[in-house]
Amino acid sequence: MASMLLNSMRSCSVSPSWAVCQSLLLLYCFLFLSVQTKSKKTLARPGVKNIVLVEGVRTPFLLSGTTYADLMPHDLARAALQGLLHKTGIPKDAVDYIIYGTVIQEVKTSNVAREAALGAGFSDKIPAHTVTMACISSNQAMTSAVGLIAAGQCDAVVAGGVEFMSDVPIRHSRKMRKTMLSLNRAKTLGQRLSLIGSIRLAHLSPELPAVAEFSTAETMGHSADRLAAAFGVSRVEQDEFALRSHTLAKKAQDNGLLQDVISFKVPNRDIVSKDNGIRPSSMEQMAKLKPAFIKPHGTVTAANSSFLTDGASAVLIMSEEKALAMGYKPKAYLRDFVYVSQDPKDQLLLGPTYGTPKVLERAGLSMSDIDVFEFHEAFAGQIMANLKAMDSDWFAADVHGKEIKGKDSCWSKFNLWGGSLSLGHPFGATGCRLVTTVAHRLQKEGGQYGLVAACAAGGQGHAMVIEAYPQ
Repeated sequence: MASMLLNSMRSCSVSPSWAVCQSLLLLYCFLFLSVQTKSKKTLARPGVKNIVLVEGVRTPFLLSGTTYADLMPHDLARAALQGLLHKTGIPKDAVDYIIYGTVIQEVKTSNVAREAALGAGFSDKIPAHTVTMACISSNQAMTSAVGLIAAGQCDAVVAGGVEFMSDVPIRHSRKMRKTMLSLNRAKTLGQRLSLIGSIRLAHLSPELPAVAEFSTAETMGHSADRLAAAFGVSRVEQDEFALRSHTLAKKAQDNGLLQDVISFKVPNRDIVSKDNGIRPSSMEQMAKLKPAFIKPHGTVTAANSSFLTDGASAVLIMSEEKALAMGYKPKAYLRDFVYVSQDPKDQLLLGPTYGTPKVLERAGLSMSDIDVFEFHEAFAGQIMANLKAMDSDWFAADVHGKEIKGKDSCWSKFNLWGGSLSLGHPFGATGCRLVTTVAHRLQKEGGQYGLVAACAAGGQGHAMVIEAYPQ
């Protein structure tokens, strides 16, 4: 189209109709500008390898205990890897390394990256390892991939994450475990009978896993409730944000914007092709729910919290040179990133507030430069507290030594396709979803820079700047 217009304008040199030339010139300018992203500076640095996101996929994220209930974690991870292979067409032996993140590990497949890779048909010559960093486990998988490529160790790495809350490990009590191990070592019938006779009813009480801090023994929901109170986040504000998340997710789902979701044929069940936790409600219905953690006066409820989710994700990360040599059109550049850590009691969920200014400073950007924001929504109160913290002059100045505006700067660009509250939050898989969503939104909206941020158990957090690949 552009070349045709240029040829037409050249012909105007012998044509008497200057008005026609003007019209063609204006049309050319309009078409050219309409397909360009914002002409800001690129974050490419001399001598630093460009690392790109080629593709990202995920299984549908489902409420735990539903269609995936009879599977195992590596089944979901394998499905994500196979979906990535299908979508990219990359040869199974062309990947140099595979890294997966997970939080609650299945003891039979402790290195779920390796088991899933073998199951998906990748070459058994490709090394694979599993990382864990709470809710930013797949973020860690991706940045580990970036590190391998930047160091020249690899050119193509698959990173991902998986979580399976439908079947978590439930242990016997400590005393029962000790008795069972002793039974295994007993040599005589008398020793075995003596050990069996020592078992008491209390020994049979199981140890149930909990989303709680080991160092403080506080559940994350309880911490979210305290954080919301500390920053003056009301129950109404939390419910409004949760409703916004579900409404935007439903709109994105209906409009076919969630391109990373792949269909998955669950063995002996139906084909699953979309997330099943997106449920827009009403403020009136949400107001009827009772507090889930601090009773009776808390503000965190089941409706404004993320739900237990099963799901897996995978991304293909490559050096730009390798990606282009293999004929791929990358989606985005993976640029600066940081990890942060703070007090796990009073600052447990403030990772985005601490990480955002640091990563922006590394990239030489400001909040106003960012076109797409994707923050992990653990709780509506957590999101609103982080935005209020960034808006707070006293908090920002005290923590960062400078002011940084949060909600006022990003609200119109913030999680516009829904978030963890509505799409679901498989602990180990959410990071890849965030990064892939940023890449897709930058393409769709014509932006140049995106920002991912997330909190995690242990008072940790992650933030990353992503740059759109020229279209």
